[in-house]
Amino acid sequence: MGGDAKTEGDLIGRPVRLADLAAWQTNSIVSREIIKRAAGTVTVFAFDAGEGLSEHTAPFDAMVYALEGGAEIMISGARHAVKEGDMIIMPAGKPHALKAVERFKMLLVLIK
Repeated sequence: MGGDAKTEGDLIGRPVRLADLAAWQTNSIVSREIIKRAAGTVTVFAFDAGEGLSEHTAPFDAMVYALEGGAEIMISGARHAVKEGDMIIMPAGKPHALKAVERFKMLLVLIK
């Protein structure tokens, strides 16, 4: 895939390595929405070490699947370490936050 920006249509019907869909950038968070439907979204994120998302709530459940690296995810004040291969569900209406403890890539699935 190289560094080309691909559309959702370019991804249909062929194998793709999820972690390759968002590249790390220094001191940044990069995201790429790969599916967007009325029922929910699927997005790949790449966080540089130390970057994160501040505490917030969402009106629907969200599942994080760690693709590379590691992060700390807070859900309702409880800390959870996630690393490559782990998944965690952040329930609707519960405050949550994320901080990359090292470079971190994840797949975020939001179900409405």
